[in-house]
Amino acid sequence: MQTVLKSNQEQVTRLFSNLEFDGNQLSHQPGSVLGSTALIAGTTVGAGILALPAVTLPSGVVPSTVLLVGVWLYTLISGLLIAEATVNTMRVAGRPSVGMLAMVENTLGVVGGRIAGATYLLLHYALLVAYTTQGGEILGSAIANLLGIPHQLPAWLGTIVFTLIFGGIMYLGREKFVEKLNSVFVAIVLLSFLGLLLLAGEQVKTTQLLFQNWSALGSAVSVMAVALFYHNVVPVVVTQLEGDTRKIRQSIVIGSLIPLIMFLAWNAVILGSVNPEILQKTVDGRTIFDPLQILRSGSAGEWLGVLVSIFSEFAIATSFIGFVYGLLDFLQEIFFVTQVQFSSRLPLYSVILLPAMSLGAINPKIFFIALDYVGTFNITVLAGIIPALMTWKQRHNLEHSHKIHQPLVPGGKVTLIAMIGIALAIIGKEIWAL
Repeated sequence: MQTVLKSNQEQVTRLFSNLEFDGNQLSHQPGSVLGSTALIAGTTVGAGILALPAVTLPSGVVPSTVLLVGVWLYTLISGLLIAEATVNTMRVAGRPSVGMLAMVENTLGVVGGRIAGATYLLLHYALLVAYTTQGGEILGSAIANLLGIPHQLPAWLGTIVFTLIFGGIMYLGREKFVEKLNSVFVAIVLLSFLGLLLLAGEQVKTTQLLFQNWSALGSAVSVMAVALFYHNVVPVVVTQLEGDTRKIRQSIVIGSLIPLIMFLAWNAVILGSVNPEILQKTVDGRTIFDPLQILRSGSAGEWLGVLVSIFSEFAIATSFIGFVYGLLDFLQEIFFVTQVQFSSRLPLYSVILLPAMSLGAINPKIFFIALDYVGTFNITVLAGIIPALMTWKQRHNLEHSHKIHQPLVPGGKVTLIAMIGIALAIIGKEIWAL
């Protein structure tokens, strides 16, 4: 259902998508800014936060803080561009909701839709591989400690056990049960995060906070982009808030700012609590550069090690659940279009979980590699180049057709060119380093 609002002599179409029958009456139940803000914040805070200390360690707290704020600003602009493109697509098509891939195809054509679809598919599979390997490693270490085994379980075994446990819960459990269980996991993540800040804060040394190496920043950009990625839920937020651009902007800004503050505190506390001398120790002939691995081992205190393990495992679990559902919806849409039907959910879950589990078991150390390549190629395309191109084309078409549109990002074509240029620079740097 549409309505037209008059403001400053202009007509702006708003889409009222949240309508429900209450007895014999049609009830309007719009989404709230608070709920949309929570959705964006919850989507952003996930397993990506675990990789931050490892990639920011070489540069230090101050340089990585500056870069993290810069990457947040880039992802904020791209999120607002996706929101603008979604609102425009809904208004032109007269639809109360539109998905990311349908919007890309509607704006950039079939080729653009196929590129976005392939990028989306690779993004989800790569992150699932990363989550199963890292989650399996932490789970294997925890099981070994509980059983009193002096050495850690094989990494491939942890990957398989993690996938079977959490994948099995999603396959066997009803959607409402998984939703409630995920809420419990999120609560555990938040509580353990607060505990971490309190315990690790006592370990922070001022001298470590002052260390700076600006030349080592480049390797952190990709992982930061993964950690701050929430763009797949922006069309959902636009639908919930019915195309109200003021509320949409408010939700995206606040919803992404909350995780940024968490990440900045997390980065400073973790880097500040790791003794540089510990970094020189080696395990199995290789130097440890992952601060979380050092903290999980109990080197900075037993309780701190336990909290890091709990936070890490459940942060991965919440991300794993979200991305499995995202890939499930994507594949169901593909199979619906191609008219492929299954008698049970087992084939779908097998297509999702078995490739990720197999690749993770073959290469258990792929966590940071997967996050790096996802951030470089997939997210720069999905959250950088494509949103800018869609907005450019839509603004051009709407201006020439004399239709009202509401830009959510200032700067016109200069901003869009800058967004595309930065994305191409990140991709070029990675290709040059190969």
